[in-house]
Amino acid sequence: MDPTQGQDRDFVEYLVKQIVSNPDAVEVSRTVDEMGVLITLRVSKEDMGRIIGKSGQTAKAIRVLVRIIGSKNNARVNMKIVEPDGSEVRVSDDDGGTF
Repeated sequence: MDPTQGQDRDFVEYLVKQIVSNPDAVEVSRTVDEMGVLITLRVSKEDMGRIIGKSGQTAKAIRVLVRIIGSKNNARVNMKIVEPDGSEVRVSDDDGGTF
């Protein structure tokens, strides 16, 4: 196994645990398919606001950092934040696109 695999997952887990008030509830999973790497993040309901941030700025910043790590390893990396009820959080970028 390549030692760089999972660095993105470990980074997201470390970063999110520093932000939230309930780090034990943080779950980060990593899947790889033909589209690239997908990091799936789950946090407690109380911490969703901290992860999303004002106008989605915190979520956008985390996604940018994850993409930088991916580009360093020549991989396309995306992050999905799953709400406690199971739906996905959609945050738009400044150009109207959705992450």
